[in-house]
Amino acid sequence: MQKNKLNLDFGLVAEARQSAARIAADIQPFIDQHSSVTVERTVARLLGIDGIDELERPLPNIMIEAIKKEGGLPLGAAYWIGRAMLATGKTPQEIAEGVAAGEIELAKLPEKSVEDIQAAVNKVAVKTVERIRANRAHREDFIKNVGEGPKPYLYVIVATGNIYEDVLQAQAAARQGADVIAVIRTTAQSLLDYVPYGPTTEGFGGTYATQENFRIMRRALDEVGNEVGRYIRLCNYCSGLCMPEIAAMGALERLDVMLNDALYGILFRDINMQRTLVDQYFSRIINGFAGIIINTGEDNYLTTADAVEEAHTVLASQFINEQFALRAGLPEEQMGLGHAFEMNPNLKDGFLLELSQAQMARDIFPKAPLKYMPPTKFMNGNIFKGHVQDALFNMVSIMTNQGIQLPGMLTEAIHTPLLQDRALSIENARYIFNNMRSISDEIEFKEGGMIQSRAQAVLADAAAMLKDIEQEGIMSTIEKGKFAGVKRPMNGGKGLDGVVVKDALYFNPFIELMLGKEGE
Repeated sequence: MQKNKLNLDFGLVAEARQSAARIAADIQPFIDQHSSVTVERTVARLLGIDGIDELERPLPNIMIEAIKKEGGLPLGAAYWIGRAMLATGKTPQEIAEGVAAGEIELAKLPEKSVEDIQAAVNKVAVKTVERIRANRAHREDFIKNVGEGPKPYLYVIVATGNIYEDVLQAQAAARQGADVIAVIRTTAQSLLDYVPYGPTTEGFGGTYATQENFRIMRRALDEVGNEVGRYIRLCNYCSGLCMPEIAAMGALERLDVMLNDALYGILFRDINMQRTLVDQYFSRIINGFAGIIINTGEDNYLTTADAVEEAHTVLASQFINEQFALRAGLPEEQMGLGHAFEMNPNLKDGFLLELSQAQMARDIFPKAPLKYMPPTKFMNGNIFKGHVQDALFNMVSIMTNQGIQLPGMLTEAIHTPLLQDRALSIENARYIFNNMRSISDEIEFKEGGMIQSRAQAVLADAAAMLKDIEQEGIMSTIEKGKFAGVKRPMNGGKGLDGVVVKDALYFNPFIELMLGKEGE
């Protein structure tokens, strides 16, 4: 029996996990039978297609739209690119440029055997996989030789809209003590069905996620990491309509953390559930192989629902995200399952309930680098009280051994945090983490007390909810609004027209290469 501080019934934990596993297994045949325009654009990118045409249209989009227009998408991008390689002797990039210029019509090229096509494509795919494997080895060597900060890793946001200004702020944050730099994306990029190209300087509320921006920030963080003597992780977002594409860009440019949730886009961005469930699978295969930690978005539930009444929905979603990740070959050590310190500060014994929730997540997911989010919902502009709320949040984090923590900002309810606000927040967290470094080893909870009883009740409710979902199916559950009170129709939302049923001859070389090797 697994040891835990909350006297949880691990038979019930096993039942909940089994329910979540069956929920994921039930939808997997649907995922396996379908692809999407962004999955195929990802294959094109991983085969070396990049850049834009004279109208600034991304070549992967041009390529997949050309295939889709001819009704060829069910066969997959790899089939058409490989067939064109054999027919023309050109590289995938040259083929895409020819398609963009109107010089190559894929459907009119001579047919080739699937075996020959697969062999040609695999030669290119293996080189990409080796590049990603080398990036992972580089990260591991950097950490081994230079070092890294202790957990909880301090996760700090930069969001200027200008990648070059982001670099300055990111390096300053690393010098102040940050371990992870999250470059927030420009508002609504998750709803774009393409990935912008090149360095960008005009984002709103964040900076565009582009491969060149990833490259610029990676170089800057390696530079400051050598200076401060620890590896600085880079985070961006692969949620939205381009989940696997941005995951691939992150793998190619050695990102370390990516926001990736199986349900978030459906619930909070109204992206079609069929599209999201198909896209999340390939995106997580890529993240898993690249050694990237995913962050899930359960903290968002508590911005729309009550953190006391709906705590079990957070746990249920964590179980489901875990199982979808495992099916994609992503190990527990890379699952930054999300949760948040979001109870009303006027609640009697709220700190005890928050402590119970955080410890429960740690006991149930012992290997996961849990991502703990700060109080935001009840920050009211009183910076002194806000700083105390953040201090209590920091205390729970170190008491329950969280893995990644976004420090709260005392000016949360007033304006976008200034550099000095962030410095104070990091100082607050580092002070508490240092002074309470070993407190978790000293703590035991009263048997039958409030903290244990609360966690046991939340677990029971989550297990019951998962049994209901198991009976009903994940799509029907979402349609009925059982997560965060948000209802989404199966055939509604954005991106459904980009989903396609695979042909019997369909193949995606990267799924086999990445799942077969499991990143080793």
